[in-house]
Amino acid sequence: MTRIYSALSLFKEGLAGQTGWQPAWRSPEPKPSYDVIVIGGGGHGLATAYYLAKNHNITGVAVLEKGWIGGGNTGRNTTVVRSNYYYPESVELYSLAHRLYEGLSRDLNYNVMLSQRGMVNLCHSTAEMEVGARTVNAMQINGIDAELFSPEDVRRVAPIYNFSADARFPVFGGIWQGRAGTARHDAVAWGYARAASRLGVDIIQNCEITDFIIEGGRCRGVQTTRGAIRAGRIGMAVAGHSSVLAAKAGFRLPINSYALQACVSEPVKPILDTVVLSPGTGVYVSQSDKGEIVIGGGLDRIPSYAQRGNLPTLETVIAGLLEMFPIFGQLKLMRQWAGIVDVVPDSSPIIGESPLPGLFLNCGWGTGGFKAIPAGGTLLAQLLATGKHNDISRPFDLDRFASGRLIDEAAGSGIAH
Repeated sequence: MTRIYSALSLFKEGLAGQTGWQPAWRSPEPKPSYDVIVIGGGGHGLATAYYLAKNHNITGVAVLEKGWIGGGNTGRNTTVVRSNYYYPESVELYSLAHRLYEGLSRDLNYNVMLSQRGMVNLCHSTAEMEVGARTVNAMQINGIDAELFSPEDVRRVAPIYNFSADARFPVFGGIWQGRAGTARHDAVAWGYARAASRLGVDIIQNCEITDFIIEGGRCRGVQTTRGAIRAGRIGMAVAGHSSVLAAKAGFRLPINSYALQACVSEPVKPILDTVVLSPGTGVYVSQSDKGEIVIGGGLDRIPSYAQRGNLPTLETVIAGLLEMFPIFGQLKLMRQWAGIVDVVPDSSPIIGESPLPGLFLNCGWGTGGFKAIPAGGTLLAQLLATGKHNDISRPFDLDRFASGRLIDEAAGSGIAH
């Protein structure tokens, strides 16, 4: 069993020349059958497996990942953690995730490097401030730690912003959430993988799903590149590739997949100690613990599975960034990438049983997947263990598209959808 991490174990390994560390998680061969299969080795899939074992005592679980752990969107995002959404249903969902994040390092015995440095959504006009005041009021009613900022407040938390008289995007104020911040994306995936493996979960990488085993109108397992694997229940948490697997299972999902780009600069000394988002420019930015300026923007508007994005969108993002922070013009970009996000018509996730009985869904998070990992895993684990919704997940069932009970969080996403 993997050792508990502690100051004492670190000290002992230092004396022993770092020779006693064990692999963070096991890499077993797949078994012919399990109690539960979780498709997808990103944050949501690994969290689901962990909470199945921890909360429901179900350890006969396999996580099947076609590539490597955390190689999809979990390793391709801008690491923001927040819960400042508008509708009560969304607040319950993202607040659950936020609370779990705040205790996650201790729970997993793995430092996920949560940094609650705060986040400000800028307002660039009187009209935006009126909408901002209404948004803050709604958030406060729903129990979110939101505050309406004045220009002076924004200047206090982001003094390097362009506050000049001729700024193209002047600051009239903003929406502040002090508990928001960032977490290390790789650490979240590795922490969940290690903790799940300690509880007996099999993590199987390089195992692609080629088909579903359907018997008597119910999903009974999957065909993979490493053979057939059966299970009583199967969960699917594959983000932008949800539609691809849904087609293999014989149904369609109301999802479009887009590339969402991000990039980082060369590292510099600390200069920005909060997260800044501008709906006007479509840009959000923070500084990593290593000193890199982490930059994100809106979706590439053409559906795609290319994990690189396109140059015009990147140019738009950088142009907006320089309007906000001219001082960054002297920086060099170090690397750029894209994640494939799964966007649904109301920009809210889908959590529930699929049209194929026995197959359960965790998808449709769009640009909000990373911040929701602990909640997504908790709620899908409950569905797989009991077959029943938690009160928090019930409004996000697929049936809302038939009933019309949509939860439109396009604005809450904070970027152009």
